[in-house]
Amino acid sequence: MTTGPVLVVTNLDDPTTDLVVTELHDRGVPVVRLDSGDFPATLSLAATIDHHGITGTLSTPTRTADLTRVRSLYYRRPSGFTFPHLDEQTARFAAGQARYGLGGVLASLPGCLYVNHPHRIGDAEFKPSGLATAVDVGFQVPPTLITSEPDAARAFIKRHALAIYKPLSTPLYLIDGVSSTVQVDEVTPEDIDERVAGTVHLFQQRVDKASDVRVTVIGDRVFCVRIDSDLLDWRTDYGRLRYSVVEPPAGIADALHRYLARFGLVFGAFDFAIDRAGAWWFLECNPSGQWAWMVPETGLPLVAAMADLLERKAS
Repeated sequence: MTTGPVLVVTNLDDPTTDLVVTELHDRGVPVVRLDSGDFPATLSLAATIDHHGITGTLSTPTRTADLTRVRSLYYRRPSGFTFPHLDEQTARFAAGQARYGLGGVLASLPGCLYVNHPHRIGDAEFKPSGLATAVDVGFQVPPTLITSEPDAARAFIKRHALAIYKPLSTPLYLIDGVSSTVQVDEVTPEDIDERVAGTVHLFQQRVDKASDVRVTVIGDRVFCVRIDSDLLDWRTDYGRLRYSVVEPPAGIADALHRYLARFGLVFGAFDFAIDRAGAWWFLECNPSGQWAWMVPETGLPLVAAMADLLERKAS
């Protein structure tokens, strides 16, 4: 196992990563932090591929990483490649070269532990794949419809009485220049019209929930936090949330690890709904999910656990 630096790939405004980097620095573990979106302005690459494999360097204004000595790569939320000095067509070409060149090198580091591997993150972000895998590993999953047919949507909602709509992804969406997101919301048959045929949508039976649970899996460690509120989607108002540390029911921890193994992940932020009878219902797993805001609320050693994993230190 290499004892070189931890490579951290994320944007500048990432408080979760800030905590982990500080912890690694305090341990004396070298860190090279970069945003792939800084390429080529303040980030440069020189990689050779031959019978030795990949060798070379990745350089920021203050650090240089030997590609053969990176012990782990913490891949969070880097910004996209931009080439504002180029015309649109040339910029599109340059961005493609950067994605497949720099991105391909970052995805192929020898002996590196990925948290998580960028390709595996991409696979796991497809909600239908996540739901199907959840069923396969043994989680209870609410009946879900993925459709572009208005009649199918109306029939599903009528059959399940209480239904919700969820976005299948969360791309940047601006309203009057302000970044917005489509919220999880209840839906009725009367809400469905022919606009549903314009793209694919996800409808799901609403769980009659007593609370929510955010489960953060870091390597072999599982941290479960119950979130109590009267909200359908707790992300809409963090000020109304109450937190408590809980233990998962029998079988849940094993299923969590089976789920991550299917996608080749070592980290995942899982969301469950707990119904009135106490059953846990799988909602989704975010392979790049947030967790740092729960540390002051619960005292859980999430930062230390992530640093242990990246340091490749036995827990």
